Amino acid sequence: MMTNHYFIAVQLNNELQSMLSDWQEKLRKENELKYKSWTSPDDLHITLKFLGGLEEDTIELLKKKLLSINTIHPFFIEINGLGIFGNANQPRVLWTGVEPSQGLFDLQKEVEKICVECGLKAENRPYRPHITLAKKWKGEKINPTFIKELSLDFIEKKDQLVKDFVLYQIHPSRSPKYEVVQSVLLK
Repeated sequence: MMTNHYFIAVQLNNELQSMLSDWQEKLRKENELKYKSWTSPDDLHITLKFLGGLEEDTIELLKKKLLSINTIHPFFIEINGLGIFGNANQPRVLWTGVEPSQGLFDLQKEVEKICVECGLKAENRPYRPHITLAKKWKGEKINPTFIKELSLDFIEKKDQLVKDFVLYQIHPSRSPKYEVVQSVLLK
């Protein structure tokens, strides 16, 4: 039996989605960045924890425990600039950065703790908040400094008040791919 895949994230508001969608269009058309997959504006988010495939009983336990988060209050996030993961000549992932925010790091830490309590594996890498704009480079090799130089055109800072976070189910063959299973309000 195939299990559904899930992750926990902060959703972006319509204003940020729209701005980042405009950035994607500009990057695709004017700068001719060649990615196989561009994130749908409705799917743009900040991942707190990728969960992978989970059984229904684990999801139900996780949903209950996530509702117990009551020490994190609403906070602001600010996005800014572009970055990459992978080889600078053929960047695997193109993302926009999220300025370090104590509220975001505290929320991620609480989510991580609850996931471990539910029997999920602890993340061993440091948390690097970002918003994935595109994945899977398919173009020719580029100058390694190109994205860094290009980032100077995308320095418009925007913020958003985070009042909740969500549990998403992934539907790979749909667009948008992510369905909200649960939303948890911050106190």
